[in-house]
Amino acid sequence: MAYDYSDLIEKIQRWTEQACLSGWLNTETAQQLCHFDTRTPEALFNSGITRPLIVAFMGGTGVGKSSLLNRLAGKSIAKAGIERPTSREVTLFHHQSIAIQHLPEQLPLAKINIAQHDDAAKKNIVWIDMPDFDSTEQSNKQQVLQWLPHIDVLIYVVSPERYRDEKAWRLLLAEGARHAWLFVFNQWDRGQSEQYQDFNRQLHKAGFVEPIIFKTVCAEELQADEFTLLEATIVALATEHIVGQLEQRGLQIRKNELKEKLQNAAELLGAEQAFQRTAELWQKQWQRMSEQLQQGFAWPVQHAASYYAEHAADLITNAASASPLLWDAWAQSRLDDALDEFIINVDQSGLPVIPLKQHTTMIREKASKIMQTQTELSARQALANPGNVLQRGFLKCMRLSEIILPLIAMAWVGYKVFIGYYTSNMTNTHYLGVDFAIHSGLLIAISWLTPYFILKKSQPSLKKSALKGLNKGIANALGIIDSEVSRVIESLNHQHTEQLKQLSGIIEQCGDTDAGQSLSKDSNNPLTRMLMN
Repeated sequence: MAYDYSDLIEKIQRWTEQACLSGWLNTETAQQLCHFDTRTPEALFNSGITRPLIVAFMGGTGVGKSSLLNRLAGKSIAKAGIERPTSREVTLFHHQSIAIQHLPEQLPLAKINIAQHDDAAKKNIVWIDMPDFDSTEQSNKQQVLQWLPHIDVLIYVVSPERYRDEKAWRLLLAEGARHAWLFVFNQWDRGQSEQYQDFNRQLHKAGFVEPIIFKTVCAEELQADEFTLLEATIVALATEHIVGQLEQRGLQIRKNELKEKLQNAAELLGAEQAFQRTAELWQKQWQRMSEQLQQGFAWPVQHAASYYAEHAADLITNAASASPLLWDAWAQSRLDDALDEFIINVDQSGLPVIPLKQHTTMIREKASKIMQTQTELSARQALANPGNVLQRGFLKCMRLSEIILPLIAMAWVGYKVFIGYYTSNMTNTHYLGVDFAIHSGLLIAISWLTPYFILKKSQPSLKKSALKGLNKGIANALGIIDSEVSRVIESLNHQHTEQLKQLSGIIEQCGDTDAGQSLSKDSNNPLTRMLMN
């Protein structure tokens, strides 16, 4: 059982450490989650041996705790009465064969009074007289709080004057589920039945269905009371079986406390469905922001297009040539505002935002570079291939015509010259005259000048091409930024689901069995009346 608990603590520590590093838990929550109270009754003894039952008297000043312990011991071992009306030290009373091996550092030996006995009937019991919890000295209260986790059974002692003590009562309500309880109405010779009934009602309200209350009288002259029954009840509890049940119950209570801490941590992580809706939140936010950016880029794009048109040759031939920046402080501010508003909306959904802040920081920093790279690349591509497909196809045809048509015209003229020369020799007619030469020259000129003129007049506007390329680059850059944020959200969504899955697995290991409830169902178990429900 102890091994299971240690293994559980190690898993919680590992999960908490990585969740804190990833930003899913803040440092304060992580520290609270990793604060484990390892103080137990069995921690005072070596493991593997049968330990005794640890019983402590607790109560306010002057109720007679020390007198009860002295009566159990049969001698004066705890200072009481006029000599010392306020207990300032812890008194341990146990069999001489018992060795407490691991006294915690917080429990100084200087403030512990140890007494031993050789009564075999009480061999398996360690009796403790606690300092007065309601003392004005803070050290007394601290000693009580340090010893409480090491105690199995608390004997809550009251007197007719102090049975409604507020400080001790608050302690009972705070510690009720952690211990088994017996109640002693001491100094009963001065008590009244109405006080007893009132005390019984208060215990019922606190959660004790059928509290065990003993009426005792610790006076110089012995009087008939229930002290012997109190002693017998404690001795009957000092068995290995009951000690084992108390350890099992204490372990389950600690597991339940861990479970409650983990469930609180799960609430801080938020619901899985809520994180899945973050993508939709971002798309709404991005749609508004991208529209603002595109509107804001209208004038800078015109200026950049003019620059690209004027320096087209330099930009194409010189890759290192400087180009105007479109992503300025205004654009960066719009992106920051959009991401900040998105993070606020996520925070309002009850989700941790530290991982989102961490991962979006890089996107903020590289947004300018993304915009510059995409717009410059698209502008260079547009200038290298100006116009649309139809325009480029038409211009290609004109360039071919600029070569082919003059060649065809010159071939036709050459053919006419050859045929005219041959015909003139055969028929003694005049050779081709001046008119043919003029007309031939005009034909060749027209066949070259026509496509040349069309090419000159059909060249697409470099500014329009650069403007088209820049708009395409802006759209690409905005798409990349959107994709980067969406990728971060998707990644964090998977991480969030994995965190919840790991946490749920640890919570399941804490178990759902309430040891106190299982004991309360056993009517034959003497502990059933001693446990707070």
